[in-house]
Amino acid sequence: MTPWLAFAAALLLVGLAPAVVAAGRRGTMDRLAGLALAGTVAPLVLLELSAGYRRTSYLDTALVLAALSLTGSLVFARLVARR
Repeated sequence: MTPWLAFAAALLLVGLAPAVVAAGRRGTMDRLAGLALAGTVAPLVLLELSAGYRRTSYLDTALVLAALSLTGSLVFARLVARR
């Protein structure tokens, strides 16, 4: 196991697990915070996996995920504002 893969696994546990817990709560703002945190951590995990496996296709996926997660957070906030 390379250090890149070990860091990706640690980032999954430390970064993505709290995001899933926050997104599963009842409060709307908690869900939005979990979505924003997951949108930040998931591309970082993909970047670490790209370096660990030496595959450049994961870089494209991370870039698209980062752009779409920002858009998804804005759409979620817009839908919440209508209520």
